[in-house]
Amino acid sequence: MARTPRMAQIEAMLADDPDDAFLRYGLAMEHASGGDDAVCVEVLRDLIARTVAIPYIPAFLQVGQALIRLDRIAEASDLLRKGIDAARRGGDDHAQGEMQGLLDSIT
Repeated sequence: MARTPRMAQIEAMLADDPDDAFLRYGLAMEHASGGDDAVCVEVLRDLIARTVAIPYIPAFLQVGQALIRLDRIAEASDLLRKGIDAARRGGDDHAQGEMQGLLDSIT
């Protein structure tokens, strides 16, 4: 997929603040919107690794969805389970329910 002006803008901002979870998530969503789920997964995995102390919960749902689109079901299941646990620990019942529903649909 071609790099879009929006991706370039987000990447430039990330150069100034590489740990900005919102920007990294936005970059992943730009790749997903462009149909590049493989890069979306890479960016989201990086985001998840960078936010271990305070998990960025939406990343788990999105990486699960992207992995499902790539037919990488076992990986999706693993990350969704981790996301469900992170959401539970963070008290995010809504995200926990969404990820559980997605997990249930693929297992």
